[in-house]
Amino acid sequence: MAETQDWQIPHCSEPKAFWRQWSPVEVGAEHPPAGSTCPARAVEQLLLQYSWMLFRQSPQKPGVSRVEPCVCQGAPRRAGGGFSLHISGGSPSSVPLKLHRPDLSAAASLQVVSFAPFTLLPSAVPSALFEQAYAVQQDFNMLVDAISQNKEFLEHALASTIKVDDFTARLFRIHTQVLEEGLAQSVFLGINRSDYMFDSGVDGTPALKQIEINTIAASFGGLTSRTVAVHGQVLKVLGKPQEASRLLPNNPSRGLALGIAKAWELYSSPSAVVMFLVEEVQRNIFDQRCVENELWNRNIPVIRRRFRDVFEKGSLDEARRLYMDGKEVAVVYYREGYVPSNYSEQNWEARLLLERSRAVKCPDIATQLAGTKKVQQELSRPGTLERLLPGRAEAVTRIRATFAGLYSLDMGAEGDTVAAMAITNPDRFVLKPQREGGGNNLYGEELRQVLEKIRDSPQRTSYILMDKIKPRPALNYLLRAHSPLQVSECVSELGIFGVYVRQGSELVLNEAAGHLLRTKAVEHADGGVAAGVAVLDTPFLV
Repeated sequence: MAETQDWQIPHCSEPKAFWRQWSPVEVGAEHPPAGSTCPARAVEQLLLQYSWMLFRQSPQKPGVSRVEPCVCQGAPRRAGGGFSLHISGGSPSSVPLKLHRPDLSAAASLQVVSFAPFTLLPSAVPSALFEQAYAVQQDFNMLVDAISQNKEFLEHALASTIKVDDFTARLFRIHTQVLEEGLAQSVFLGINRSDYMFDSGVDGTPALKQIEINTIAASFGGLTSRTVAVHGQVLKVLGKPQEASRLLPNNPSRGLALGIAKAWELYSSPSAVVMFLVEEVQRNIFDQRCVENELWNRNIPVIRRRFRDVFEKGSLDEARRLYMDGKEVAVVYYREGYVPSNYSEQNWEARLLLERSRAVKCPDIATQLAGTKKVQQELSRPGTLERLLPGRAEAVTRIRATFAGLYSLDMGAEGDTVAAMAITNPDRFVLKPQREGGGNNLYGEELRQVLEKIRDSPQRTSYILMDKIKPRPALNYLLRAHSPLQVSECVSELGIFGVYVRQGSELVLNEAAGHLLRTKAVEHADGGVAAGVAVLDTPFLV
């Protein structure tokens, strides 16, 4: 078993004491090994004690029950263990709220909602690195905004990529077409999430290193707004009220809604709506509902539409105001559109219509391009940050301190050297394509095989190479529906949400909007919560 960090749960000097005091299971006299299975009954009882935090109900329409969870997501019913909430039709006030295992003999009309995966215990995060991540977020907001306005930089940075990556090339063509026509949009809204891991380094000292910055459909701001209450209740149940009181408040859904509301206000049309552009199949709908409800609380109307709805019913008037079903749209908030599978030819036409409109897009297509992996790599070149953020030396220093090693695979001597370096020592690096959504990166032997195959081909320019971040593992329980409960060696990834609004050339809002901690077992090299690998977590600062 790899070396684990005892500071995962503070105030317990011995591993034996940690497991006895913090775990809801009896583990005997010895430290339980990672991967061992512990009795599920105690944890099931614990879940039932705070099930009111995991779900709450709200009426949808007469005779229909709607479940609106604090920490849950829609999922198909499956056989096996785990907890699900079954809701039958009828008066909302008569629906019982309880967690139980799925019954495959239940009537097909029942709706099944499973809780989103999460850690049983909050995970320790070095307070200095947590504060560093927050301190640099406004700098990253400014940087993304600056990149989105710099056509020459985007053109240069993506020149090799758009020759071999059709998806990025299609986005870039829309960007160019909109600029040639002239921007109708005057208010710009950015919602991003900068993700980091804690690299243990040569001497074991943890350092904050950026994995990526997500500039489109940055998710889990809603669900993570609810995990603090869940973990606080867990600690209280385990007799740790003082530790529970140390968990930091966190409400990204409110911060994200604040940015959307500001953009809606500056659009200056009180009857206009905010449109969430959503997927055909919405597995993460409750995360989105948290942000949506914050907007409704501000009396800002929200509609939910798909690309095909825009293609069929969307239109622009002479002033390029966007209308959907007769309603003027002030803000388009993308919760899809970041992977090639989101786009048919009709969907590409719908995207062009949206980009041509006066509506505030979150993000506009230039900001989406600013979040590509190739741009991330180009930012690490000496002098690039200084050119993008002139006169902001301190911001440049803060940003650069978070960079891991990033390397270009462009054709030429530099790319040849980088490719050979990675093939010789593949375990040192990560090979990253221009894709979002998790589960796309290549490691180890797979990295070596792919690079050997494309090392002399222009296809290699569709990737970048990054130093592999090596965090120190810790132990926790990962709670997933339909999965056995066991102790796992885990690593965590910290994300900081950023929100900014620009009107013309003036930045009128620039804030860090909250954080997201995701934790996964060490055997999974890549993938997030939506990919079924990571789970939601809460930082415990040490």
